[in-house]
Amino acid sequence: MSHHTPHLFSSYQLGAIELPNRLVMAPMTRSRATNPENAATDSVVTYYVQRATAGLIITEGTQVSKQGVGYINTPGIYSDAQVAAWRKVTDAVHAAGGRIFAQLWHVGRVSHPYFHNGELPVAPSAIKPEGVKAFTGAGFEEVPTPRALELSEIPGVVEQFRLGARNAKAAGFDGVEIHGANGYLLDQFLQDGANQRTDEYGGSVENRSRFVLEVVQAVVEELGADRVGLRIAPQGGASIQDSNPTATFSYLAEQLNRFGLAYLHVLEPLPGHPMARAEGKPAIAPALRRIFQNTFILNGGYTQETAEAALANNEADLIAFGVPFIANPDLVARFEQSAALNQPDFATFYVPGDKGYIDYPSLHEATQPEKAAEYQSN
Repeated sequence: MSHHTPHLFSSYQLGAIELPNRLVMAPMTRSRATNPENAATDSVVTYYVQRATAGLIITEGTQVSKQGVGYINTPGIYSDAQVAAWRKVTDAVHAAGGRIFAQLWHVGRVSHPYFHNGELPVAPSAIKPEGVKAFTGAGFEEVPTPRALELSEIPGVVEQFRLGARNAKAAGFDGVEIHGANGYLLDQFLQDGANQRTDEYGGSVENRSRFVLEVVQAVVEELGADRVGLRIAPQGGASIQDSNPTATFSYLAEQLNRFGLAYLHVLEPLPGHPMARAEGKPAIAPALRRIFQNTFILNGGYTQETAEAALANNEADLIAFGVPFIANPDLVARFEQSAALNQPDFATFYVPGDKGYIDYPSLHEATQPEKAAEYQSN
């Protein structure tokens, strides 16, 4: 590592792998697994290959089981067909010189009986997430009050993540990110607004962290700690909250140091972002940065300028970009050349088809001005 001030284009050793730059492509649901197997399609291969110049790609959330599904057309990593489909993605990304982690996902209560043969989705406690809808085959539907997992069922859910990690290795991924953010299952166990259990998985912060740490342990046993990251969102929004998020997430960050994980990925959007914390609430990421001993990734509304400032101020080691990577497959080159960015077409983020998915122009396609103009006008 150089002793010069780090910047977006300096290389970085992330656990077991070397990154050519510090731009991470954030995990983003795109709802393009449109076959009956919920497996990655040829268009998914193209999408990730187009973005292979990112220092690291983290895939969209990938369900570790049927129980973990909450949205239509999202990919899984629990069947042979899904693993084979992801293998095409990883082979192609590696051939293009990229590095790619799978994000392991279980939505918990953010689901609907549509996905579970009429059965209720599961959660730590039978608490309905307010104002949350699931995207089913019938469109957006109200999420019901979930069923609380029995104590005897929890080890089986941990094993779903273990299988996801094992399958990610079989599919050729360089590592995995465990999805502990955005009000999904791990987050539901962590935050006391969603977890009112009275057994060893509820109550104290130690107990509420137990499930997350058991999942981390299982995944690390499969892949090695230097190929495992965890994503969290300490101030993640209306559907989930904690009475003392600084204490809860600080305890978790401390406990994670036992494992020697590749990274901690913190989603804490900058002020002005639609998901930014309420005004007057202090940022939690700086405290976590001080506690967590390995690579620290920040995500949430960063521009090239704010990302460079965060790196220069040692607020993070890597910066993850979401929407900019959707609209700009060659985001790294555009930043390097101070080139204009394509504007995102929000209407196509979650709908099937290649429009707004793999047809955003790269700089070398500047010979197609009408295509660039179409996105600039959206």
